[in-house]
Amino acid sequence: MRIALCNEVIAPMPFPAQCEYAAKLGYDGLEVAPYTLSDAPHRMGTAQIAVARAAGVAIRTSAGPWTEPAPDRGPDAERAVRASQLPEPQEETSAGTGVVITVVGRNRPGVLAELTHALAELHVNVDNISQRMIDDCFHLALVVTLPPETPFEVLKSSMECLGGADDYFVRVMHERVFRFMHRI
Repeated sequence: MRIALCNEVIAPMPFPAQCEYAAKLGYDGLEVAPYTLSDAPHRMGTAQIAVARAAGVAIRTSAGPWTEPAPDRGPDAERAVRASQLPEPQEETSAGTGVVITVVGRNRPGVLAELTHALAELHVNVDNISQRMIDDCFHLALVVTLPPETPFEVLKSSMECLGGADDYFVRVMHERVFRFMHRI
């Protein structure tokens, strides 16, 4: 029979000391009580698991041995599998590829002209543009359509080389990636 010490009893101790103390007292494991380690006790870090193993104790919960929880994000998550409840991004059309460009930096005359000039050279159509100002800084978001003859990589490299460390930064993202990142 495996016997575990509940870490609530020794909660004031740091986690490594809890593991060592449980091992010194002869316990086989340390039962992790909810919210004694963090706001998400089911998300134990690899460092905490390594500390417990080094002390010779197994991590347990009130339900039994601790196991890695199933992912709640990403392509393997159960929530992501419920495709019927989440709208999928639309497939690309022959009209071109959707791209989201974000620009952040210090405001100065000519920034928008530089960006739109670079887009015009690649025959990119600006579908939507949004800008916010906070003091002398700006955040600009452009939704554009890349023509079929222009590779995404060419647009990305030509746009992200604009600006600079003390000027502005440009990030280019495929619209499908953007939509997947921001869907609920």
